[in-house]
Amino acid sequence: MEALHTDIIYSLNQLAIARATRFCYGCYTEANGRCLRCGSDDLMYKLDGVGDDYGTDWLVQDLLATFLTPADTLGAFEESIGSCYPETTQVGWITVDTITALKDLDPVSWDLAHSEYIDSELSDGNLITLDNGSTYYWFSDIEHLIDRAALPA
Repeated sequence: MEALHTDIIYSLNQLAIARATRFCYGCYTEANGRCLRCGSDDLMYKLDGVGDDYGTDWLVQDLLATFLTPADTLGAFEESIGSCYPETTQVGWITVDTITALKDLDPVSWDLAHSEYIDSELSDGNLITLDNGSTYYWFSDIEHLIDRAALPA
């Protein structure tokens, strides 16, 4: 799984770099390999309408934000719970939606179970995060993005 994750990150970096141009900040001009004005090879990446900076993490984040929708982990978790338990639950004489009851009766437990669901999906390779858990994407969506980009236009 780790090798596949590394391949995905490499592919995303290549796609992100392909969207950007190299940029000499000192001369404030686009460059390719070396700046034609000053000869510097210490070039940034520039993405029109976004900005310029060193490194590629920000390029990958912009690529994902532009072309993908983050995974709705809460919606997927609710679907998972809905498939395991009946739609409604009776508490005394009151019939309530099971998921709403679980959320409202023990919100801490609900949040913990949601976190465990995310961990399980990450372990199974269904989810991926590239920003330490701030945003999750479905692995299949990222694969589809890479496959689409690899196809001839």
